[in-house]
Amino acid sequence: MMRFKENLENYMFVLPAVAILAVFYIIPFFWVFKLGMYEWDGILPTKIFVGLSNFREIFTQDRIWWNSMLNAGYITLIALTLQNALAFSLAWACDRQIRLKNFYRLIFFIPPVLSEVVVGLVWQWILDGNYGLLNHTLIRMGFPQLVRHWLSDPNTALTTVALVHSWKGFGWGFLIFLAGLQTIPQQLYEAAKVDGANAWQSFKNITFPLMIPVTVLVGILTILGTMQGFILIIAMTDGGPVYHTQVPVLRILASMRGSSRFGYACAQGITFGFILIIVSFIQYRFSKRAQH
Repeated sequence: MMRFKENLENYMFVLPAVAILAVFYIIPFFWVFKLGMYEWDGILPTKIFVGLSNFREIFTQDRIWWNSMLNAGYITLIALTLQNALAFSLAWACDRQIRLKNFYRLIFFIPPVLSEVVVGLVWQWILDGNYGLLNHTLIRMGFPQLVRHWLSDPNTALTTVALVHSWKGFGWGFLIFLAGLQTIPQQLYEAAKVDGANAWQSFKNITFPLMIPVTVLVGILTILGTMQGFILIIAMTDGGPVYHTQVPVLRILASMRGSSRFGYACAQGITFGFILIIVSFIQYRFSKRAQH
């Protein structure tokens, strides 16, 4: 009886979190999945049941959807490599005994807290092909051959958006990496120094192994955040030119707003969610193997 009472008390503490999860995640998931099996314009109460036809259309006919997935994957790849490498390098530098390191911590965290719409519009002005600040600077510096229509050229638009996204988001990884570095006991570095280890050996044998869990966390958050990003892209290119910077969330919005196919948009959302879960799980499994 006493054990039952203790278990009941434990469940009561967990109950609010479970209730929030159910109300805001589990129940909406099943509701959206149900809507994904209907053809519905989002306004009229009439819904036409089509079964799995919407999902079949996604996998067999919607090339633009899968092209948007590839675009999001490319942006995520840039974020996982360039953005996180920059975040870790700056975090490692600020963890050292350098002057004004607290000032640098503040500066590096400014981009992530800025409005994505404002950042997108500012970078759109900087990168404009006709009167943008970047092209103007390149001409003034004597490099007119480097002038491009950065956001309207299909060859440069996606990479440009990916680089801006990395600049905007590296501050989150910077903070997490910095917090992880500060949890490493300094005694380990001091002992390694006494044993004659140089800076590279200390990094390879102490910093790198102990930072693997933090790196896994940052990687998963980067994938989930970047794959779902769309506000910055709307402000910069609105998915153009000709779908070259289109990403999955923009395709879902286009199905809802442009085509008035709310059922199909729900099917796209469910498909996208499962893809994110699978990718995160694969990365987690590979990272667990790397730790052993």
